[in-house]
Amino acid sequence: MSDTPKSHGRKSIRASLQPRDLMEDRADLARAWTAQVITLFPDAFPGLLGESLTGKALKDGIWQLRPIDLRRFGEGKHRNVDDTPAGGGAGMVLRPDVVGAAIESAREMSRGRMPILYLSPRGRPFDQAMARDLAACDGVTLLCGRFEGVDQRVLDHYEIQEVSLGDFVMTGGEIAAQALIDACVRLRPGVLGNEASAVEESFSDGLLEHPQYTRPAEWQGRTIPEVLLSGHHARIADWRRAQSEELTRERRPDLWKAYKARRG
Repeated sequence: MSDTPKSHGRKSIRASLQPRDLMEDRADLARAWTAQVITLFPDAFPGLLGESLTGKALKDGIWQLRPIDLRRFGEGKHRNVDDTPAGGGAGMVLRPDVVGAAIESAREMSRGRMPILYLSPRGRPFDQAMARDLAACDGVTLLCGRFEGVDQRVLDHYEIQEVSLGDFVMTGGEIAAQALIDACVRLRPGVLGNEASAVEESFSDGLLEHPQYTRPAEWQGRTIPEVLLSGHHARIADWRRAQSEELTRERRPDLWKAYKARRG
């Protein structure tokens, strides 16, 4: 088994036997936002990240993906990565020496500001503000848990921030990692076809997005609100703001409370 993690991106998949070409590839991707993912299932990546806008940006070298196979750092003949919980209990826990070795390998390939995050249901809720912060970094290293989680000493030693997608439990962190990466990559310059989309969508200003409509003008007896067909941009903007506020007030009182507090 190779000790070199696979890298996904436009430059990393171009075959070449010329050392100069390889050097130019590394130089070109040195500016790309980088997602390192420590996982027991590296073949799960890029998954949906290889499709649509994120997939195009990956091929264009706007960002790059480095899945790091946790299993290759395992102990013994069978590459064991886990052990029974200290103090007893059900399930297995990922070993600190194994995870630590994987993190050290990831850090050797890191550059600039690349925080290490652990996808965990007990972590800080992931939101659009965090996505913006991470997108402004040079990249991120994501640790995907399995079984009963990761030895706490690893999290403490590397000062790893725990991040949660919501108040639910999944079988592992891979799906959560892909969701987090998608939310960050789409905020990178050059990924969205219309840069204004990132400004107008849900959570960009603390509110849910207003309803959207398109042709035909009438469907199943339902019509597009007249104001959207008026061509009066100020009235349209006011209508959209009012709709966003009403939806947020009804569906997300937590967001509405924070929004009102910011407005004084």
